[in-house]
Amino acid sequence: MTAASLTLLWRAHQARRENRLADARRDLVDAVAICRREQVPSDLAFAVKRLGQVERDLGNLDAALALYEEAAGIYRERGDALNLAHTIRHVGDIQQDIGRVAPAERCYNEALALYRNSRGTRRSDLANAVRSMALQKERTGDLEHARLLWKEARDLYASLDGPLRRIFTRRPNPGVIESSEHLMRLGRR
Repeated sequence: MTAASLTLLWRAHQARRENRLADARRDLVDAVAICRREQVPSDLAFAVKRLGQVERDLGNLDAALALYEEAAGIYRERGDALNLAHTIRHVGDIQQDIGRVAPAERCYNEALALYRNSRGTRRSDLANAVRSMALQKERTGDLEHARLLWKEARDLYASLDGPLRRIFTRRPNPGVIESSEHLMRLGRR
């Protein structure tokens, strides 16, 4: 990646953190243009995904979906299973936001399969994918499957809490809290 595209990506990251989404979008559009000219697929996928993130923040779901799908296509072509899984999960989340239930579920199934079959999968990534599928199952009324997934998500999130995190943060894990809340609500149905 060139210094120019790295600078733009960093500025966009800072702007997004400061909720200056128009500035982030402008810098990311420029970074994507540079990456397209450079023709380095991994750099382009990274920049396109970041632009998709900002488009989603701005509520431009169709634009975000197209960008995430472009990044997923690059990762699929390169055989990059973990980046593909992460990207496909976000495609599923956007599909869910748009109200496209079946495509969302296909994305979640693919992301989970990729994560479960990859040795380098981080538990946090798997937990987030399981969470997305649990929400999907809950929304579609498959409550028993949702319960099983929420339990798995809770266990995965809890496994991220090593002794040092508990000592230094003194805050409960938000993933454990959310999963437990969903399990309590589902237990009442």
